[in-house]
Amino acid sequence: GVGGTNTPAVSAYMSSSQTVSDNTSTKVQYNTELYDTASAYDNSSNYRFTVPSGQAGKYFIHASCYMFGNNNDEKNFEIEIHLNGSAVRRDFRSHAGYTTSLTSGGNDDITAILDLSVSDYIEIFAKIDVNSGTPSFYGNASAANRYSILEIFKLVE
Repeated sequence: GVGGTNTPAVSAYMSSSQTVSDNTSTKVQYNTELYDTASAYDNSSNYRFTVPSGQAGKYFIHASCYMFGNNNDEKNFEIEIHLNGSAVRRDFRSHAGYTTSLTSGGNDDITAILDLSVSDYIEIFAKIDVNSGTPSFYGNASAANRYSILEIFKLVE
């Protein structure tokens, strides 16, 4: 057979910034959906994608999170894909030689293809380590400034 659809599928983003604790893994709150074909993503309370009944299979997962500190002193970024509460993929980015005189905030992103069963759930966690100040995950409702995004869809097999 040829064809098929890549559903369920979700695309969500952060429409407002999320203040977080320094150097602490925190669930990213992608709070606005562009689409959610099966109502599988909760964008208002637990910020997770749950595989609907009858939809087990391989899923493409991509997430990004723009992280910054208030004093341009971001030292390290980390982003993780969690499956059923445990990290299964992790990306770490270090800003060696950072300085407060240069902006060092930025995006960290991660992609994976995972074999998921019905009721499995996916969450995204991130962590930023700053020298001082209060860090945030950046969110913006402007289409041109949606740096923190989550996209998940089932692959046609």
